Amino acid sequence: MGGRGVLLTSNLPQLQNLIKRDPAAYKEEFLQQWNHYDSIRQIFQINPDEQAQHFRELVSFISQVAQCYPKETKNFPSHLSTLLLENYGTLTPDTRKTLVQNLVMLRNKDVITSIELLKSLFPLLPRTTSSTLRSFIRKTILSDIRTANLRTKNHKLNRAVQAMLFTMVERGMDAEVVGDKGKLRSAGPTSDKTANNGEDAMWAVILTKELWRKGIWTDAKPVSIVALGCFHPVMKVQSASIHFFLGSDDEKEDSDDEEDGGPDVRALHHRREVNKKRRGDDKKLQKQLNAAKKKKYNKNAPTSPNFPALQLLNDPQTFSEKLYDNLSRYDKRFSLEHKILIMQLLSRVMGAHKLCVLSFYTYIVKYLAYHQLRVPSILVALAQSVHDLTPPDALTPVVQKLAAEFVHPGVGSEVIAAGINSIREVCRRQPWAMEEDLLGDLVEYRRSRDKAVTAAARGLLQLYREVNPGMLKRRERGKDASIGMSKGAQPLPFGHSADAAVDIEGLMLLEDHLQKLREEEIGGANIDDEDNEAAAWEGWDVETDSDSESESVGWIDVGSEGDDNVEVSDSEDEQESAPKPPTEPETNPNPNRTSTLATTKILTPADFALLNDLRIQAATKAIESGGGSKAKRKLATLEANKKAMQTGPSDGSFISENDILGPRKKAKADYAERIASIEKGREGREKYGSLKGKKNKESPSSSTNREKARNKPIMMILSSGAVRGKKKASLREKQQKLRAHIERAKKSYH
Repeated sequence: MGGRGVLLTSNLPQLQNLIKRDPAAYKEEFLQQWNHYDSIRQIFQINPDEQAQHFRELVSFISQVAQCYPKETKNFPSHLSTLLLENYGTLTPDTRKTLVQNLVMLRNKDVITSIELLKSLFPLLPRTTSSTLRSFIRKTILSDIRTANLRTKNHKLNRAVQAMLFTMVERGMDAEVVGDKGKLRSAGPTSDKTANNGEDAMWAVILTKELWRKGIWTDAKPVSIVALGCFHPVMKVQSASIHFFLGSDDEKEDSDDEEDGGPDVRALHHRREVNKKRRGDDKKLQKQLNAAKKKKYNKNAPTSPNFPALQLLNDPQTFSEKLYDNLSRYDKRFSLEHKILIMQLLSRVMGAHKLCVLSFYTYIVKYLAYHQLRVPSILVALAQSVHDLTPPDALTPVVQKLAAEFVHPGVGSEVIAAGINSIREVCRRQPWAMEEDLLGDLVEYRRSRDKAVTAAARGLLQLYREVNPGMLKRRERGKDASIGMSKGAQPLPFGHSADAAVDIEGLMLLEDHLQKLREEEIGGANIDDEDNEAAAWEGWDVETDSDSESESVGWIDVGSEGDDNVEVSDSEDEQESAPKPPTEPETNPNPNRTSTLATTKILTPADFALLNDLRIQAATKAIESGGGSKAKRKLATLEANKKAMQTGPSDGSFISENDILGPRKKAKADYAERIASIEKGREGREKYGSLKGKKNKESPSSSTNREKARNKPIMMILSSGAVRGKKKASLREKQQKLRAHIERAKKSYH
């Protein structure tokens, strides 16, 4: 009990240490501090400035020892949560930070659950003005949800958090859409309630996007939360939600995982040279260099659309119709940038799910002009929205508008190339949107002197040689298309589907390859396997089986009058091991043979990659044996498919502005590129001017007049006033100059 006598009740850290060692022995002292805390809390609610420091110390003390007395402190977390939520505006920044930190500490000690903590932290995000506290709350929320879903998905917590996020987004959905065009950009919501709703929804979208990006939430519910944000009346919530689906996140700089610069490579090498050499330092240095290189590569990597989110949309047809309704209803309130964002999202949803929102093509026609701002992005959105189920009647006016606005002699070659490329991308997805007369006029541009226009026209010509050569003139169809038409090959009209697929192209190559590998591994063990199989069935033969076996043997012993054209085989192995008749040498396999591999084996992505390699090898052999241009085009297609499989399925699914603009000469540099070029030319120069007269000087300065006089031409010097004055000088003047020179020499010598 000697320690109890020395103990001072005001020394809370010492009491905290003793309580953690023996909670039962110091329960009375804790209850005394608890009663003191209760009285201070009541005073603090009335006047937050009075005894704020002492109140923070008591809160930290009770949070540290709350797990030792769970019964006495069962209401303590609710006290902290109530203070934060109800009196947040009157609390000092230090008190807010202390209360939040102690709530997190209680969660770490398992005094409260994750749901109780998150219910207290979510409302604080839009209300706090401290960037430090806001960053701490955000990291706490994300780390708590990540830890809860680390081993297995915590569905109870996820449902609770997603319900809170849904509520935060839905709270301001009834407000009026203000827009972001012109004066409306600066005019915010009129009431604080609407502003708070916008902040709540913004934070809900940011947290959902972060949890999706980290791979913690990958189902349809977070996608539904962000999809709801696409129709929020606040523009910044709409923009953030749309960027989530487009894959071009502007909020990546707010991520808690993003660092400012990363490791300095030069500093790492310098530290390695200066510090003491150790055995494992080289491996550590290489690991840090690899991490820096990977981070730099990921930072410069181009963004790609969020394909899983687009596929997980609930009722994409209704989603697309609501997007178009927003776009057309608030056309005068939205800025052009925001309208292009909505067009891009709408077109990608239509293309991914093959939806038809026919009013969209009527709406976008007014933006199809070569002088329209951001017209490449609009053309990309138009082409992306088209698919093979789009009615050609809705697209024909659009194609005519493109040809009338972009393809005529009164515009530049870049405009013509962009127009033809846009028409080509639309017709690639729906070839029946083109008219025969218009196609003939566009194909004539392949004789243009401009490289981009020629490439665009040839691309359109090649497209229709493949999909519908009947719309081309006879001399423009090409050899393969003409042969196909002579054989009666016709394109399917709109609304007609091709015959059902009975096989995968090239699957016989994969089956033969696997069979060859199997034969190499097994060798001649097939006969042994048959013997082992027969031995395994010994003792299991039934009388009926033996009878049937004898009957089957009897069938074989019967005269073979009709066996000339019939081959009977009981197993595939027997068929393979049986000698082939000499009258039928199998030099060429049957082209109509259908592979059974797809019905007996589940093909993996590795199998499809191997199948593509085998098809590339077969196409290469066909080219070497004189296959012609058709085999070369087939090989190019297979190599492009292989490249797309290696880079990912998303690269070839959506088009970009480069596909519309086509190959161009060196584009005119914009302001940022010119400044970057100027700064690159300044590297290695002390100042951005001439280095003449500045070498080996303490302070930078220009050359003196004396130095400049040395480099003057001799004829200029002879006609100068100084030289002529020397010739006309009297004896007295020459003596004065000589004495002055002697005096200066003496002074400089001493």
